[in-house]
Amino acid sequence: MAVLLEVNGVTKQFVGTRALDSVSLDVQSGEVHGLVGENGAGKSTLIKILSGAYTPDAGTIRFEGRAVQGWSPNQAREAGVVTIYQEFSLVPELSVAENIFLGRLPSAGVRGTVSYRKLNQAAREILGQLGLEIDPTVPVKQLGVAARQMVEIARAWSIRSKLVILDEPTAVLGLDDIARLHDLIRQLKQEGVGIIYVSHRLGEVVDLCDRVTVLKDGRLSGHLRREEFSPEKIVQLMIGRPVRDLKLGGHCTSRLVLQVEGLTALPKVAGVSFALHEGEILGIAGLVGSGRSEMARALFGIDPRQAGRILLDGQPVQVRSPQEAIHRGIGFLPEDRRQQALFLELPVRANITVGDLGRVSRLGWITSADRQVAADYAQQVRVKMPSLESPVAILSGGNQQKVVLARWLATRCRILVFDEPTRGVDVGSKEEIYRLIDDYVKQGGSTIVISSELPELLAISDRILVMARGRINGEFSREEASEAALMNKMVS
Repeated sequence: MAVLLEVNGVTKQFVGTRALDSVSLDVQSGEVHGLVGENGAGKSTLIKILSGAYTPDAGTIRFEGRAVQGWSPNQAREAGVVTIYQEFSLVPELSVAENIFLGRLPSAGVRGTVSYRKLNQAAREILGQLGLEIDPTVPVKQLGVAARQMVEIARAWSIRSKLVILDEPTAVLGLDDIARLHDLIRQLKQEGVGIIYVSHRLGEVVDLCDRVTVLKDGRLSGHLRREEFSPEKIVQLMIGRPVRDLKLGGHCTSRLVLQVEGLTALPKVAGVSFALHEGEILGIAGLVGSGRSEMARALFGIDPRQAGRILLDGQPVQVRSPQEAIHRGIGFLPEDRRQQALFLELPVRANITVGDLGRVSRLGWITSADRQVAADYAQQVRVKMPSLESPVAILSGGNQQKVVLARWLATRCRILVFDEPTRGVDVGSKEEIYRLIDDYVKQGGSTIVISSELPELLAISDRILVMARGRINGEFSREEASEAALMNKMVS
């Protein structure tokens, strides 16, 4: 295979931080090249350099044998380099076809007009070549996350890209959608397209990639060929040590803290019943669309309930809003922390104390207690940050998740509900978050953990419930649970 991209000794410095320090790699045509590393390792900076958003301070880049001297995003796209970021760049109000050919809409022959017949036909051909059954006339805002991901790939395919960079492409996809995406990637590979695949899901990296480049603290930690890598080897290069066997949970008592009876929140949740004990880590497995997230939202009072009872310490309680849930000692960490949990432009301090403003205010004014409370809980969960006044937007995914956890710990809640607690979080931070969950239940708290990652649930849960079609379809103790057993209940 021909070398498509050569990166030699690339360095990028920001104020007070060397994001990349003499990093080198190459990507061949028709190769899937994994790029992995903890959050803050330099992956995003390298991607932005390759896509033209940043200019390197030192080093050289050659694409198809030609030197690249600080190209712009437009020049990168014209050369055939397309980056598909975790946050989609589609225009929601426009149709699928308009998004695929954005900036290249076919003319109807009269200046300033678009031939929608030609546009939709061309889009159908592109979608058909990729085996995608998506209506090109539908506005993108009506599509699900997986379909939007496919439209991004269709756009890259339509301009005959030579190098496609995929940034955490499966972070919000279910198992079926991941399989379809991987089929598309293999199809691009067969057509000679080079692919850089960035993911925290190392099982996918091992299954899909031909070679892997590992970054650590902005430096090259290692290059591995397919016959050399395994999840364990990659993790060791990422964090500088072998991964420890997690021994979490086991703090559950017989005391019932929460009982949910016949919880119904249509159309996704239909008669869910379960119990949660003091000190328990209760895992919830299920495919996307099984109702697991909607169950959590109803439990926290976000989505209205049509039926069912919630009992705390054996007593029925009303939870009709998040305010009532918080008052009852229930905290909720949603699956999309950036959109649903964080105030990105506000400082870390404010993001921690916003959950219990009554504790840090007097007569409607924030007091000096605000800073001390934030500092105490940020230290407790070990948030890595420049300062408490830093915008939470600049923190890594793992540290943002810790800020949300610190907020709930500051409210002194008794029950924490985690929806995808480690989505978009690197391996080292995952382990830290697991330890923090374990510390919480050791101290008498109780948790519900919803996760798409079955190894995660198996590693940390005392008990696992499986949801399918809006109902509980199975229950497993720690000893009974296995990936095969869980998957069987998820799809049956």
